[in-house]
Amino acid sequence: MAFIVILAVLMMRSENDALVDNDYYEKGLRYNDQYRQKEQVIKDNASPDIEFSGDNLIITFKTQAAGTLKIMRTAKKSMDKMMNFKTDSAASVMLRSTDLAKGHWKFIIQWKAENGKTYLSEQEVLMP
Repeated sequence: MAFIVILAVLMMRSENDALVDNDYYEKGLRYNDQYRQKEQVIKDNASPDIEFSGDNLIITFKTQAAGTLKIMRTAKKSMDKMMNFKTDSAASVMLRSTDLAKGHWKFIIQWKAENGKTYLSEQEVLMP
């Protein structure tokens, strides 16, 4: 009985829930835009390619692009990173893969292409 009481007290004192986002309301408002951008990637076959070359991670787009890249570590939120990018003349972005720990990552890429369309792509990446 004491175990149940202690567990109930600990649950009441906890301030955050891992299953609930802090900005869930804003995400709900943006859901339609994000869904449209994900569908645009499929429609235009515009999914960027992610590959490793030595100590670099190269993201290659179909056309010139500028946007944001959110790199999320599913196991540890403190390792998440967010950055703005603009592609080079080869329509690619290069990152140092040594800055990212080995393991499972989620890349969320939101960009605007030179044709004026906006896209959103989510890809799972396993860092070697």
